[in-house]
Amino acid sequence: MTTEPAALLRGAGLRVTGPRVAVLTGLADHPHSDADRLGELARLSLGRISTQAVYDVLRALTGAGLVRRIEPAGSAALYELRVGDNHHHVVCRSCGTVADVDCAVGERPCLDASETHGFVIDEAEVVYWGTCPDCITEGADPRSPAVNGPETSRPETHQPATIQPATNHPATNHPATNHPATNHPATNSDPDLGARAARQESNRRV
Repeated sequence: MTTEPAALLRGAGLRVTGPRVAVLTGLADHPHSDADRLGELARLSLGRISTQAVYDVLRALTGAGLVRRIEPAGSAALYELRVGDNHHHVVCRSCGTVADVDCAVGERPCLDASETHGFVIDEAEVVYWGTCPDCITEGADPRSPAVNGPETSRPETHQPATIQPATNHPATNHPATNHPATNHPATNSDPDLGARAARQESNRRV
């Protein structure tokens, strides 16, 4: 970055703040970084900054034209300070390294689309995919299917669990059957007791 962050901010009509200066400095040293990486770099100088604050800074810088956002397939959004020249990028399928590629045939040639469909086109983004020199040195095979294009992850298909509703069988309450107590007269099986009762009856008659 040839221009100081404070001067860039003032030139874009933005207020100079610590988080904005820290993010611009991080991008100057580490182009093609995502918000998490820029947050880590900003904390080295600021001590404390939330990830949401980093996103807010990047939104302001991108809106002011100071920062360009790119989003290669399968990657988080990446940011860089190189803006306004419609350059392209090459991405390593193996490690994700991103490098700038100048437009092959001059200034903004890709803006001349064969069919605009009524759009007013102001930018063309081309992403080349391949294998970087470091990964080739480490043995990554450029022809391997694993690095033969941007990885497309198919979302897992979860079959919803089928919950069988509980079958509540109503309790069958059988009414209690109350059998009336049957009072049977006491049966005196003692013969002596019967004899005594007879004698007592005879004495009353006398």
